[in-house]
Parts: sequence; structure tokens; C-alpha cells
Amino acid sequence: MKTLRTLSTMIGAGALAFTLAACGGNATPANTAAPGGDGSAPAGGASGTITMGYLPAWTDGLSTAYLLENQLEQMGYTVEHEELSEAAPLYVALSRGDVDIYPSAWPEVTHASYMEQYSADIEDLGAYYDNAKLTIAVPEYTDIDSIEDLAANADRFGGRIVGIEPGAGLTKATQEQVIPQYGLDGSYELVTSSTTAMLAELKKATDAQQDIVVTLWRPFWANSSFPVKDLADPKGALGEAEALHFLATKGFAEEFPEAAAYISKIKLTDDQYGQLEDMVVNEYGEGREAEAVQAWIDANPDVLPAIEG
Repeated sequence: MKTLRTLSTMIGAGALAFTLAACGGNATPANTAAPGGDGSAPAGGASGTITMGYLPAWTDGLSTAYLLENQLEQMGYTVEHEELSEAAPLYVALSRGDVDIYPSAWPEVTHASYMEQYSADIEDLGAYYDNAKLTIAVPEYTDIDSIEDLAANADRFGGRIVGIEPGAGLTKATQEQVIPQYGLDGSYELVTSSTTAMLAELKKATDAQQDIVVTLWRPFWANSSFPVKDLADPKGALGEAEALHFLATKGFAEEFPEAAAYISKIKLTDDQYGQLEDMVVNEYGEGREAEAVQAWIDANPDVLPAIEG
């Protein structure tokens, strides 16, 4: 049985507060076997509850969480989902064992500062995709092609770069690297709120053929759903391309060796990942994620490792 729980966090004085909203039954604590009425283990051979932690607005994590759920439940595990709204609380929860897996982490560049702080309590189960990158983007119809062009065009964009969550690595890179390196201090403000709010502004602007600057990343479905283009980053302020990893709480591989071994073998190409995310987010949509993943697996039967046993 899958349980969806929302993890609301308040980090202050080292405290982490949880709010659980269980769908379809009472939540089972992470790392404990889910009762099967009589306390028996699931039928797939393996047993135990594995909790995914992710930000649903960051749809790489959403898509891979349901991909792992599909495979792990076939192996006999019970899978639960914890939805968060910021990256920092997710790394705290992962390091404390409040969630077991962050299914699509950016630890090499984007979240390097979080890894410096919490890596002693986190296990890397491996990378599944190796060409992720941060971007600054504008509409295709906007006649500038480089971040270097922004300084002379602040009035066109209202002096605003529309960003995402304040705690995102992309936000940190834009504020601490892009803005100072390209001389945008004083002429631009990085406006942060949420990925959902950024996309709403992007849609409104592109529907009206207006200029806008946003923070984006690849892979992300919005790059193909909106008429946008990446601005060149000749100074390399946003960093190099990086891999997306499955991160787990410390001790996960020892407690769930079959799951850890299986997850480490998952590898996706650009096309495979792009199709998965598009089906989860756009073709099927909210509430049908599991159905979307199964449809993707049916269409790509040889992509995932075989489940043994």
C-alpha cells in the first residue's frame, strides 16, 4: 500500500516539524515493515517500507520517485512519498533518516553546499542521468542570446529575473555567481517564490509575447513546452553539466541491499528521461503518475534492469 505524506518543515534551532496527510490509511514509519493485515511481509520476496522524499514541483524527482515505486513494489517493498517544498529540509530529512531516498538529487554542483554539510549521513546509490545543467532562459522571440546581454537590457525585463524556491541551488548560483559575474547588481532583482509561480509568470509572458528572464534547468519539461531558449553563459557562472543521483540515508544499502543494488543499475538517456517526464507531467498529469510510469515502462521494456527473483 502506498501512502502519500506531506512533510512541512521549519528549520530553526535545529527543529524539523512534520505534518502528515495520509491518503488511504495511516502512515507507516519509514524503515519498518508495512503490516499486511497480519504483519506479514509483502509477496515479492523483499520486505520493508522505503520512503521517497522530493519536491513535486521539481519534476525530475517526481518522475523518478514513481519510477522507483513501480519497481520496488514489484520487489516486495512498501513505498511511501514525502513531499517537501524546499531542498534544505529535504537534505535534513535524508540525513536524519526521516526519508530513505532522494530520487533525483543534484549533489555535484547545484547542491554541493548541502552535501558538504550532510554527506556524512548520506549514501550515494549512483547516478541515473549525466547531462543535467542550470540555465538562464528567455523566450525564443527575445533578441538576445547571452547572459552578457542582460545588463544593457534591464528595462526590457523590468529589472527582474524570475526565479524559483529561495533554498534551491539554482537560486544560490544565480544570486551569488550569475548576478555579480555579469554586472547585474543594482539593475536586476532575483525574484524568488516557487517553481509553480515561475512557470505561471513564464506562461503569462509567452502567451502575451512579452519579454521575461527566468531561471531554468535541464532536463525539465518546461524547456519543450514553452517557447524558451537558454542564454549562453560564457563566464561559466552556472557551472558545468552534472549528473543526477539517487541519494539515500546512511545505512540504507545495509538495510535494503536488494533495493540499493537494483537502484544503482538504473541509467537513462536524454530521450528516455525526456519521454518519462513528459508522460508523468503532461500526458497523464497529476494524480496519474503511477499510470504514466507503467505506460512508459510498457513502451520501453528493455530500459530498466531486470528484477531478479
